[in-house]
This record gives sequence, C-alpha cells and structure tokens, in this order.
Amino acid sequence: MNRKLTAARKTQLKIEDHAVRFFTETIDAGRISPLAFFEAGESCYKDKRFYWQNADKTMTLVGIGHATVITSEGTDERFAHISNTWNKLRAALIKEEKDMEPVLFGGFSYDPKSVKDEEWEAFPSAYFVVPSFQLTIKNGRTSISINLVTESSEAAEEFDQLRDERDRLIHIAQVEDFNLLEKPKVVSIEEMAKEKYMKAVADVTRKINNGEAEKVVIARSVQLHFDEEVPAVTALHHISNEQQESYHFGLQKDGQLFFGATPERLIEISDGRAYSACVAGSIKRGKSAGEDRELGEELLEDRKNREEHQYVVHMISQVFQSFCTDIIMPKSPKLMKIRDIQHLFTPIEGKVEQGTDIFSLVQSLHPTPALGGVPTNVSLEMIRSEEKMDRGYYAAPIGWTDTAGNGEFAVAIRSALLDGDRAYLYAGGGIVADSDPAEEYDETWVKFRPVMRALGGKLNG
Repeated sequence: MNRKLTAARKTQLKIEDHAVRFFTETIDAGRISPLAFFEAGESCYKDKRFYWQNADKTMTLVGIGHATVITSEGTDERFAHISNTWNKLRAALIKEEKDMEPVLFGGFSYDPKSVKDEEWEAFPSAYFVVPSFQLTIKNGRTSISINLVTESSEAAEEFDQLRDERDRLIHIAQVEDFNLLEKPKVVSIEEMAKEKYMKAVADVTRKINNGEAEKVVIARSVQLHFDEEVPAVTALHHISNEQQESYHFGLQKDGQLFFGATPERLIEISDGRAYSACVAGSIKRGKSAGEDRELGEELLEDRKNREEHQYVVHMISQVFQSFCTDIIMPKSPKLMKIRDIQHLFTPIEGKVEQGTDIFSLVQSLHPTPALGGVPTNVSLEMIRSEEKMDRGYYAAPIGWTDTAGNGEFAVAIRSALLDGDRAYLYAGGGIVADSDPAEEYDETWVKFRPVMRALGGKLNG
C-alpha cells in the first residue's frame, strides 16, 4: 500500500491549530467481505459501527470508529441542526480527486415528543456519525477511506496512526477466520401489552368513524429473550441473507444494535435527482405461485389497501412538487414482492431544486401516511395518546449522505433493537374506518416474521 503523503496533503496537515479540518484518504481494497470488515472492528469499536446495503446491492457501506458525532435532542429543529452542522463540516473537507466522498450515517427517532421507554434511552432525537474507517462497495468496486476531523497541529501524526489502524483492520478482515455463528436460541417470546394494542386499534377505529382522522398507524412490540448475548454480526448476517430484496441497516450505540431489513425507501438523491417509493397496503405471500398471484391480484383490487396506498402517493407527490421539477410517477401501483409479504408500490422521481439538501426532504416526508396517518398532525397526536409506546428509531428515517450531497434514507420498518440477550421487535398497520382489531393483530405477526426468523424465532404458519 502507498503510505507516502503527497506534498499537498503534507501542507494541508500542517495548518495552524484551532481551525477545524476534515481530511480523507481512500485506497482500493480488493475483495473484502463487508461483514468481515464490520466484525474486524468488534474488539476495539464494538459500539462504534454501522452497516448499510441498498436494495439493489449497488451500494454497501460499513463504518468503524467515530471521526465525529453529530446529535440533537430537539424536535422540529433537529433536521436543520444536523444539516447545518454537516454543511459546516463539508466546507472544511480537504480531499484529493481520487478520494471517495466521506459519508455521514445515522437516523432520527420517530417522534421526539412521544413517551420515553427505557430501552431507547441511549438514542437521542437524532444521531449521526462520520466513521474513522469507511468501507464502500459501489458498483462492484471496494475501497476503504480514513476520515479525520481535527483542530490539532499534530494532524500528520494522527493521520499516520489511522493508516496503521486501517491496515490492521483490513488484515483482520482478509486473513483471520470469520466464523458466522448459528442463529440465536430463543428462550421465550413476550408480547408487550397485547390487550392495550387491541384496545388502541378499537378506539382509533371508533375515532376515525367519528371523523377525527382518516387513517392512523398503530404499532406494537414483542420481546425475544435468548439463552446468551447475540453478536451484532450474527443478526446482520442472517437478516441480510434472508431478506435479499430489502435495504439492510445496522447502527450501534452503547451496547445496542438497531437493525433491520426494510422494503421502503424514503428518499434518495443521486447526481441532482431525487427518488422515493410510495409503499403502503400489504398482503401475505402465497404457498404456491398460483396462490401468490391470486393474493397479489386481491391486493391490487382491495379498496381498503388502495385507499391506504393513495394517501401515501398523494403526500409524497406533494412533497416532490415543493422541492423538485421534472417529476415522473406512474398512474397506478404495482406489486413489490419480498420474502414474507407483498406491498403496493408506486415509484416517483424528480430533479432537485438548487439549495435543497436531503435533510429538507427527509423532514418533509417523515412520517409518511404509511407510518403515521392522515392528517399527519392529528394522527401523531392520536398515536401518542392511544399507542403509548416509544417507537424509538422504528418507522423513522435511517440512512446516509455524503459530502457531495448524494445520499439515501430508508424507513426503518421490519426492524429490531438488539440489546445483549434480548431484542425488541416492532410492527404496525394502518387503521381505517372498517379495520378489525383481530385482523390488524394478525397482520403484525406477518410483519414481525422477517426479523424474528433472522433471530431464531419461529411462528406458526
């Protein structure tokens, strides 16, 4: 590996103290398993790692260590705070043309005004990191970057230490045995407040029939208990292996891992164009190709699901009209088929207007009617009063942006919070005027299944 600093970089590293500088350096890394690189950070960076892979497998990111952390405990201003802080950091970036763009990765809580539960205490309203070591696999090319944010006059020494550590991590990932553990052994599955959930669905249905709202998403959780602590890499391996068509994500903090495999992209910006996905309305997969086709046709023709889907289409298209031009969107939904469930799906894209960054779109799109309701403010108040559960980062935006303004956020459904020898799983559904609590309850089990299976849990049917 080339370990010589260029003359330009030597000069940059010697800039005086007290000026924040953001350095990056990228090398080609050959073929490295992203999960092997993730696991290479286990001993020294157990609580400072993240994982991301988009649904079409063209972009994989692994972050190890923290070059810097940006957080917010705010409510409405949290999106602007993350954006403004990141923009200041972007302005301090010093890179060469061959270097990859550094990324900022993280997520937001679903609702900073909701009830707070103990399991989510470590996660603030917004939590984002720039990794010290960034593995990027993009369109088949694997590279590893060092990122350094510093005010020190000893930047050259710091950078050289990071190079040594980068080489150590690469060596571990390439040479040491990477033993994928078997799925965890589930000791018990505990339903969290089932009766409260059933009552919430009934109460919300009644309020909708009284004209107080059109749709409200009510969620619930279950807790899995294991016979021993579950390694983060085990959870990520199994969920990504079993849910091939989904976005895969994992974010570690203070001994916990928030992870999942979501089918739902919230927003992507690539070279000045924005892309989103209207995903709402669902039905199970069939046990045969014929049954699967019949269920799909039933979903496409179902009035309740089509109405639920149209709420999302209307809202997302309005946001795009506010921030984009040259909008393209089909008139009718199609089917998105993933392993355990089928969804109605309508893609939308447009050209981003100058001055709009990804956080502006994330703020305007969250929560979509698929995870909140209609009208948005009314549904959020109803969720707070009826659901009475801290969703944490479940159903909230999680993803990345880079120093060039590209990025992608997904909606963190089909997700869980892994905490040592237990995990909290979350699932919900859209409640409308003719919703039935028993049917909504059954639907949540379908949505629990992907993460539960990855963690060794089993459901009948």
